[in-house]
Amino acid sequence: MNKHFEILDQTNCYSGFFRLEKYRLRHELFAGGWSPVISRECLERGHAVAVLLYDPATDQVVLLEQFRIGAVDFPGGPWLLEIVAGIMDDPAETPKEVARRETEEEAGCVLHDLVPICQYLVSPGGTSESIALFCGRVDARTLREGIRGLASEHEDIRVLLVAREEAMALLHAGRINSAAPIIALQWLELNRAQLLARWGLAAP
Repeated sequence: MNKHFEILDQTNCYSGFFRLEKYRLRHELFAGGWSPVISRECLERGHAVAVLLYDPATDQVVLLEQFRIGAVDFPGGPWLLEIVAGIMDDPAETPKEVARRETEEEAGCVLHDLVPICQYLVSPGGTSESIALFCGRVDARTLREGIRGLASEHEDIRVLLVAREEAMALLHAGRINSAAPIIALQWLELNRAQLLARWGLAAP
């Protein structure tokens, strides 16, 4: 059962590539009654879409490697292994349309099917951002490994075609350490038989 909350005041603290809002609010307590007035900051950076590209014929996935400012102090450094992803910055675009556009821009290939995995909150203690996560079927023969990305967005993306088992080994070794690829690869391991059945293929 959802409880109630009241936003008493909302102030914009910063507006740039992202936006920082400060809230004064109170909410109902599990034990009954209301909390005192509390202050919280929330990073408003929009919502995003991410896609794990998978070729069932070759049992390979597409991974992207790129620099991430949030990982400069993280063990292993700021170049992360990720999956295709992009911000939903056009209200007229659906998540599936964003997935198709970003797949072409970042990986240079076309989606032949798109299967929803989940929608999740990235870090709800401090940001409103959510990610709509998908698994997309691609033909690895049409994909070229190499450097991609939009120069206008300062993207420097290395595209890698990796065996599914190798991707899982990278995950278990801690080389894949951001949420979207971890969730997507674990989903693929749990749902691969059903996915192959959807695409008219038999699991080995």
